[in-house]
Amino acid sequence: MGKGGIKPGTGGGVIFLSDGTPGSLRTMISGNVARSLKSGSFDMNKGPFCPQPEISMEAHNSVATHAQRAWALTRIICFIPMVQIVMTDLEFLGHAEQLLKAVELACDDMNDNSDADIDNQRVGGMITLVFSNRSQIIINLQKPLHEVWLAAKSGGYHFRFDGTKWMDTKGQGEFFERLTQDACAQTGLGLRFTAKT
Repeated sequence: MGKGGIKPGTGGGVIFLSDGTPGSLRTMISGNVARSLKSGSFDMNKGPFCPQPEISMEAHNSVATHAQRAWALTRIICFIPMVQIVMTDLEFLGHAEQLLKAVELACDDMNDNSDADIDNQRVGGMITLVFSNRSQIIINLQKPLHEVWLAAKSGGYHFRFDGTKWMDTKGQGEFFERLTQDACAQTGLGLRFTAKT
C-alpha cells in the first residue's frame, strides 16, 4: 500500500493512495484498529497520528465506543433541518391579523368589481367564505401552533409564517396562492386573493 493524501474537493472524507485507488479513510483506520485488537497487541506508539504509551484493551474499547458515538452524533447534527421561525404569541397574532384583513379586503374588492358574490363572515380568528353556489372555504387561526389552517373542498392545509410568507407545512405552496386556486375551482370564476392590505 503506497502513501496517499486527501484529494482536494472531496471534503476530506476520501483519500487516494499513491496508485490512484480511492479508499475510505474511516474504513482503513477501522480495519487497522480491528486487526490490532484481534492480535491483542494494540500499541499507539507505533501509530502515525498520536504517539502515546500503550493502553489496555478495556481502555481502547472505551475509546472506540466514544468514537462511534461521536460519529453517530455528527451524522445526526448534519441532517437536522433548518429551524423554523420562532415567534411570540403577539408576533403571530400580528402577522395573522394582516392575513385575515387581506382576505376580507380581497373579498370586498371582488364583490365591488366583479360578478363574485362572496359572503365573508368573521368570528374572532376565523373567517368563513360562502360563495354564491353555497360552497365554503374556512380560514382559522391556530394560536397554540402558530399556524393558519385553511379548509376547502380540495382538503385541509396548514400554514406557518417563514418571515415573509405563509407557507404550507407540507410544501404545497403559499397561502394566498392556495386560497386563490381553491376559490376559482369552487366557483368557476377568475378570483384572486393577495397579501396586500
